[in-house]
Amino acid sequence: MTDRGPAAVAAAVVGMAAERRFADVEELFAPRLRAVASAETLRVGWEGELAKIGPVSAVGAPVTEPGEAGLVRVSVPVTGERGGLTVVMSVDDAGLLHGLRLAPPAGTSWEPPDYADPRRFTEREVTVGSGPLAVPGTLTVPTGRGPWPGLVLLGSGPFDRDQTTGPNKPFKDLAWGLASRGVAVARFDKVTHSHPHVGAEPGFTMTGEYVPHALAAARLLRQRRTVDAERVFVLGHSGGGKAAPRVAAADASIAGVVSLAGDTLPLGPAAVRVVRYLAELDPGPATTAAVESVTRQAALADSPTLSPTTPPSDLLFGWPASYWLDLRTYDPVATAAALPKPMLILQGGRDYQVTVAGDLARWRAGLSHRPDVTIRVHDADDHMFFRGEGPASPAGYGSPQHVDPAVVADIAEWLGAQRRENSGRWFGRVLSRIRSTPGG
Repeated sequence: MTDRGPAAVAAAVVGMAAERRFADVEELFAPRLRAVASAETLRVGWEGELAKIGPVSAVGAPVTEPGEAGLVRVSVPVTGERGGLTVVMSVDDAGLLHGLRLAPPAGTSWEPPDYADPRRFTEREVTVGSGPLAVPGTLTVPTGRGPWPGLVLLGSGPFDRDQTTGPNKPFKDLAWGLASRGVAVARFDKVTHSHPHVGAEPGFTMTGEYVPHALAAARLLRQRRTVDAERVFVLGHSGGGKAAPRVAAADASIAGVVSLAGDTLPLGPAAVRVVRYLAELDPGPATTAAVESVTRQAALADSPTLSPTTPPSDLLFGWPASYWLDLRTYDPVATAAALPKPMLILQGGRDYQVTVAGDLARWRAGLSHRPDVTIRVHDADDHMFFRGEGPASPAGYGSPQHVDPAVVADIAEWLGAQRRENSGRWFGRVLSRIRSTPGG
């Protein structure tokens, strides 16, 4: 590469990715990026996006702008047969990549769902947590005196606070929809989004990924005068749904748990099942290679030979061995069953990532004895709780959609029911004291 300018580097990277020369792209990774990504993780991400948009048909001109810490931010539009994406890179003066992500096409904007009424709530930016791993977040609080129930949203993967997926922002849908119905919501950028290096550091675990920031967000809600401090819940989606019982177990003041498509099956075999499903939808050399890569990485993650020194680049998602070793000790269903807290578990019937037959069956079996656990399936919904028909696929995330209004209604009504039940228990305790008082 004779021209090492940022635009030329970015154009070359997209060209190499289109030719599936992922190892050549990895050669351009700066140390900070190499710590959290590899040729294999790039391969899985790129091929997952192509499954949505189809084969690359055109690559646009790079657009540059100043970035952080003296880097140059370069965006390259890519057009496929069924849609598009933008490859966003941070490039230094030496032509090395310090950041690389796949974003929605330029000009794609989110529009509020019909069930959101901005006149009914206000939003404010906040900092969640403290110290070097603090992250930015947003509080969405209903107008009026309240007191309103509070809800902390926990997403899966290194996503932003809106869980941005293509042109869609499902967590923003939830925050605006629930706040319109009298629920205060806290959402925040994942620590692995704001500080991507931590995801590959030795010792990193699910607890570190979720618990500190979730509890910090819950404290922010409790500090709001119009929020009922005794009714702050956590809601997790996908991996966040798996982690939510662990978060609730870490703080007795968490009032209950909402799990949306929370996975319960071992993650390695589940990842293999998903990538095989995608390969059946779009067979070819690329998806075959993805199956082989994920199968190999999952086998190592589940192997008895896994040790803390196993390189993260050899494991699924680039997570360190500490993460996988910790997962072996955590059972979300058993943890939930031991929690003396109400739970709402929602599942999409068309979800191929977290399934009714696999993951939900475990929730049902482990919590069937609990009268304070509500489980519902929305038959037409996929993994993101977008309504549709027929087999779900990643291509469904590429068009603008919103979280099913029935899901928003379920959550809001369930939280309201917890208020009534809590009030009933409080009245019962008061009545008991009166009866036990002489002359009462």
